[in-house]
Amino acid sequence: MERNSQDKIGYQIESQIREAYGRVTYSQTCRDKLIHRLETLNSRIKLWQIILSALTTGSIITTLLSNKTAATILAAILSTILLVLNSYAKNFELIEKSNKHKSASDLLWKIREEYVSLLTDFEDLTLEEIREKRDDLQQRTHEVYLNYPRTDSKSYQLAQRALKTEEEQTFSDSEIDVMLPNSIRRTNR
Repeated sequence: MERNSQDKIGYQIESQIREAYGRVTYSQTCRDKLIHRLETLNSRIKLWQIILSALTTGSIITTLLSNKTAATILAAILSTILLVLNSYAKNFELIEKSNKHKSASDLLWKIREEYVSLLTDFEDLTLEEIREKRDDLQQRTHEVYLNYPRTDSKSYQLAQRALKTEEEQTFSDSEIDVMLPNSIRRTNR
């Protein structure tokens, strides 16, 4: 069947599926980058909370023992900074946001892999089967976008660099072979 010649509907559908695959891959990678950023920010906040708590406690103890004005001012400043940091951490719920993006990323990963399978099986399926699978994948992708928070432009930029420059979601045959048992490596065929 000449389903993939450029003037055939099969070619147009395949092009649409490839485009959708690319968008899902970008979206999933954006979420992974955002998760990393949120977890890093949360770790830094936690570290600063510990440091500021220790410094505040030390300043208060110094104030009580020496009754010095400078120690009192320092303790007040550190306590205020710690209060602001604690409020920020509480209000932005970084771990909760990260977990929501993880759930979305997991769902998008599954959809992305199903797009790869659809493209792999493309020649063996009828146009009706292809359309049904495509429509199902589009609907499931839409549901993820509706039910989970959006990513941001910084995450998109990081994903773009990871996918285009660093080829983060791709592997060469030799890279895949290294991960597989000898008996099924392509280089051994």
